[in-house]
Amino acid sequence: MAVEIERKFLVKDSSWMEGVKGKLYCQGYLSREKERTVRVRRVEDQAFLTVKGRSDGPSRLEYEYEIPAQDGQELLEKLCEQPLIEKIRYLVPYAEMVWEVDVFRGANKGLVVAEIELLSPEQEVVRPPWLGEEVTGDLRYFNSCLSRRPFSAW
Repeated sequence: MAVEIERKFLVKDSSWMEGVKGKLYCQGYLSREKERTVRVRRVEDQAFLTVKGRSDGPSRLEYEYEIPAQDGQELLEKLCEQPLIEKIRYLVPYAEMVWEVDVFRGANKGLVVAEIELLSPEQEVVRPPWLGEEVTGDLRYFNSCLSRRPFSAW
């Protein structure tokens, strides 16, 4: 069983950006139900299909599979609900951990979120100085919810 354990935070400044390069992510949803989401994601010349279960605190089931890039592009264009999520993802090392910092574009422009994947819900996290409020349990910040009600509409 694949379990994702993740905490999510807002980012309060851009001091984390020094020396990191990001990758463009484009993702859409075939299903955005609370009980399960089915996501298609394109990252450069790769594509992935991901199925996630309902969140239980910072944990939820997650199954991810690489799919042909052309299939991923067609799914994004023809079957995924709109609008698509567009963001630049940066991998930012801090205190022997790697944070994923997402700078959103399009309808979610202005939103910057940092996520950290953990080995257990109790794992201690050293918070970088650029980290803001924790939003782990706030459904508005789930990408599936941002595709339904973008940040620009709040």
